[in-house]
Amino acid sequence: MTWLQRYRVRYFLRFSFWWVPVGWMLAAMTAVRTLRWIDLQTRWSWFGFTPEGAQAILGVLSSSMLTFLVFAVSSLLLVVQLASAQLTPRIIAFAFSNRNIKICVGVFVFSYTFALAALGRTEERYVPQLLVFIAVLSNLISIGLFFWFVQQVGTSLRPVAILQSLWGAGQRVIDSVYPHLLDPTEPPQPQLNANILSQPSRILEHAGNSGTFLAFGHQELVAAARQADCVIELVPQVGDFVSRGDPLFRICPADRRIDGGALQEMVALGPERTLEQDPAFAFRIMVDIASRALSPAINDPTTAVLALDQLHRLLRYVGQKQLGPGRVVDAQGNLRLLYPTPQWEDFVALAVSEIRLFGAGSIQVPRRLRALLEHLIAVLPEARAPALRQELALLHSSAERDYPDVEDRRRAETGDRQGIGGSATRGGSGEPV
Repeated sequence: MTWLQRYRVRYFLRFSFWWVPVGWMLAAMTAVRTLRWIDLQTRWSWFGFTPEGAQAILGVLSSSMLTFLVFAVSSLLLVVQLASAQLTPRIIAFAFSNRNIKICVGVFVFSYTFALAALGRTEERYVPQLLVFIAVLSNLISIGLFFWFVQQVGTSLRPVAILQSLWGAGQRVIDSVYPHLLDPTEPPQPQLNANILSQPSRILEHAGNSGTFLAFGHQELVAAARQADCVIELVPQVGDFVSRGDPLFRICPADRRIDGGALQEMVALGPERTLEQDPAFAFRIMVDIASRALSPAINDPTTAVLALDQLHRLLRYVGQKQLGPGRVVDAQGNLRLLYPTPQWEDFVALAVSEIRLFGAGSIQVPRRLRALLEHLIAVLPEARAPALRQELALLHSSAERDYPDVEDRRRAETGDRQGIGGSATRGGSGEPV
């Protein structure tokens, strides 16, 4: 199995929803056959279900559980639709990949299937007591689980819950892409990329369908480069849209023999960006949530401030990492793989620029942005300060342009962690948690 095939299997298991209830349905059928065999071997008579009573109970349970299941799935679809319209459509995939929601729906399907299968195995001469008991028990568990399901659906799609989950996902992908902390005393890494590009190289174009660059296999590409004794450079960055015929790989030296088709099987393209290897995508979704909250149709600057809280945390976290173009060496220390990654200036511009422009009319936004920028300047290494100071200067220019009244302008240029309403006498050394 190639890396691409393994990736597609993992992607399917993570983001596809339908296979979970189907799996629980098969599990219910297997459980019914197993428990019926146990019941036949033991002839359990503890529960005392009569044929008429067992058929009546199982008939009611199966019909009611079907209605129950339809209601649960319909409510999930409705809540996801409302949340995506209020926040951003990019949360739909996260909602249907939520493990807790999948388990709840799976248990509901199991209960319905089990009750229906048990009903078909209940005869007038013989009542499988264990099957009936498990059917009743699974339905009671489903009823209790339904109330937890309602709470999960209702609370997990709140803006603050979505933003906090994005912070966690962003932290994990940042750790995977930038594993090392920034050491201000360490000399900068040599520009190996420039040295390699100065040598003759060969371009391999993308030969498959167009799509967004989702991920690539590090180890597989390094192994292919080691076998061919060359360096492979990925031309697009994860998150870029790649069309058929676009440059995909640069091979150096140019005369190395390498299977282009095999390299194509080491990259994954799809319809939409994911968080697996794309550290900027977490910022992108948070900014989209803030931008939609600041639109005239919604006009909810407090949600934008909540997004800035998590952007603040994520910027501070990535600002402590050693950023730079991705490079992977083999066991002998030879450079084998190069790939582009977002840099500090990219993260700062992505997190701040659009929100500053869209939120100029709400005094909460410039105040929260100023608190964010001033705090990061104070706590991050000096190497991170120029990009932050540039955004601070743009924020100052925006306040002068959008707030002609002197007092309004003074308030807009006062940092506030709450947007507005926080103490104006606090220092800027507080730390986001």
